[in-house]
Order: sequence, then C-alpha cells, then structure tokens
Amino acid sequence: MSDPTTPAAGRLSFVDRWLALWILVAMGAGLGLGRLVPGLGDALAKVTVTGVSLPIALGLLVMMYPVLAKVRYDRLDTVTRDRRLLVPSLLLNWVLGPALMFALAWIFLPDLPEYRTGLIIVGLARCIAMVVIWNDLACGDREAAAVLVALNSVFQVLAFSLLGWFYLSFLPGRLGLEQTELTVSVWEIARSVLIFLGIPLAAGFLTRRLGEKARGSAWYETRLIPRIGPFALYGLLFTIVVLFALQGDAITSKPLDVARIALPLLVYFALVWAGSMALGRAVGLDHPKATTLAFTAAGNNFELAIAVAIATFGATSGQALAGVVGPLIEVPVLIGLVRVALAVRRHFPDTSAPAAAPAAVPEGSARV
Repeated sequence: MSDPTTPAAGRLSFVDRWLALWILVAMGAGLGLGRLVPGLGDALAKVTVTGVSLPIALGLLVMMYPVLAKVRYDRLDTVTRDRRLLVPSLLLNWVLGPALMFALAWIFLPDLPEYRTGLIIVGLARCIAMVVIWNDLACGDREAAAVLVALNSVFQVLAFSLLGWFYLSFLPGRLGLEQTELTVSVWEIARSVLIFLGIPLAAGFLTRRLGEKARGSAWYETRLIPRIGPFALYGLLFTIVVLFALQGDAITSKPLDVARIALPLLVYFALVWAGSMALGRAVGLDHPKATTLAFTAAGNNFELAIAVAIATFGATSGQALAGVVGPLIEVPVLIGLVRVALAVRRHFPDTSAPAAAPAAVPEGSARV
C-alpha cells in the first residue's frame, strides 16, 4: 500500500506520472493517422468482433488482462458482503447514471435528435473494460472493481435492451417528446460481455491460480506481476490510437458537432464521479472502495455503445458519432480524475492504520 503522506505524483512511476501526456499524444496520433492515411479507417473496420474493430478488441484484451491478473480472487467474498459498496453501485449505475444522461441529452441537444439518441445509448452502456485501468491507477480496490464490473456485466445483458426501450421510446412518449426505436439483440450484448470481460477475467484468474501454485505468492507478486503489468498501459495507448484512427475523419470534420456532444458528457462525468466519491465517503467507505465506486459509476462501455449505434443506425450516423465522441471526452477526463482521486486521499479515513490505544481512565471514573 502506498504511503498516503507521499504526494500523489510521487506515488506514480515515470510512465504513469506522464500518462495524461501519452494519452493526448496517442489521441493526436490516431486522429492524424485517420486524416492522413486514406482508407485506414475502412481497413481497420473490415474485421470486427461483436461490432468492434479487431485491433481495438485485441487492445482491450491486452489492456485488461494484467489488471485482472493482479486481483486477489480469494478476497472477493469480503467484497460481495459489503452492502455499503454494492447497493450504491447498482443504484448509481442502473438508475441514476442512465437517468442523468437522458436528462442532459435533452437539455443540451434538444434540436439534434441523432446525437441525443447516441448520448443516451452511451449512458445505458455501463463500463466493464477500461474502468479497471483508471481504478488501478487511482489506487482503487482491485477486488471491489472485479466484483462491480462482473455485476455490471450481468445487468448489462439483462437490462440494456429494456432500458433502451424505456429511455428512447416509453419515457419520451409519456413526456410528449420525440421517440426512437432501438433494436438490439440480447445475445449480441452477452457475446460482447463474454469476450471483453470473460476472456481477460478467465486469463487473469488462471494466471494467478497456476502461477501461485507453481512458484508461490511471493514470486507471483514480485516477479511475474511487474513483468506483465506494463502491458496494461501499452494496450490502453494502442487502443486509443486505433480507436481515434478509425473515427478520426468523422471527429475532425465536424468540430462544432463534437463540441455540442462534449458539453453534456463533461457535465455527466463531473457530476457522477464527484457525487459517487461523496456518497462513498458519506456511507463510510475507505478511499480505495470509494474510488472504485466513483470510476465504475462514471465510466461507460463505449465499445458496446458504438457497436449498438452502428448496428442500429449505421456507421456514418449521428448516433455513431456521439458514441465515438464518448471516449474522446472520457479518456482525458477520467485520467485527470485519477489525479484528483489520489489528491483527495487524505480526506478519507486511513483504514490501514492501527487502532489507537484506549485512553487511560482516571481512577474512580465510571467505564461505559
């Protein structure tokens, strides 16, 4: 555990300390490639996995595997019994988050129905992938993140289509607003979850189980994890380059539209993340668990949102562009919130500190 008295930047490695810069460089490189190399986007989009470009899919798997290999799976039972964490997470992810995005989409984009619909779809797709990176960088609870991501995955399969109908058709109809139909297969969502969470989760679990059995816990933690750990960031940067190369032309050719879509997203990330951290503090969560609650609530599954938008409305639709702008805003904002999470650590109780010795009671005083 890092020393909470150490400045936030001092707890990060050289690569982590300048990660915001690397991410901006990766975004710029991707956008530049998408504009400068004719046909690159079409080439990257030719082979897909559940509607997601194969290079992006590979990058996501490489990104998630090292973090999930760090999870101590023998501690998951303590997380599942923590209702102070599980109940707020389900409420934030499946009630408040989608409702807030719906409201912001209508407030900021009342005259742009395609972008509005795309934003609502982004709000319905709760994060199951990249959130593990932000949580790890912010010193969140890895075991808690694994449990919450798994819960989000189950609810995503069960609730995504129903929530899509509710927020795009039923609720707008009741409020006298424009309605939109969303047709998405439950199997397509389940397959996306199985690939982007199931594969790295199984690989991480088996790596820890077999590695500790063969060489012991000390070797696993001090030798193997440091070797595979950096691949999480390599996978993240590769994914960002490919993602923005794939959609670079759409983003750079419509800067004003991108700005309109970005505004409600910025408000959404700020409100959800700050509100979740405050809620975690209010219900008595320590800093690692409150951080995990905040990032799992604020992050979105842009892979699923983009895939659904493309499958339903087409690759050149406004809904698809809104899905693409999601990570354009989410990536730099959440990496900035990693720094904020580290900076506010001192405002949370230090549960790692030993309990203070009871004060001496003067002779003759009553004990409670």
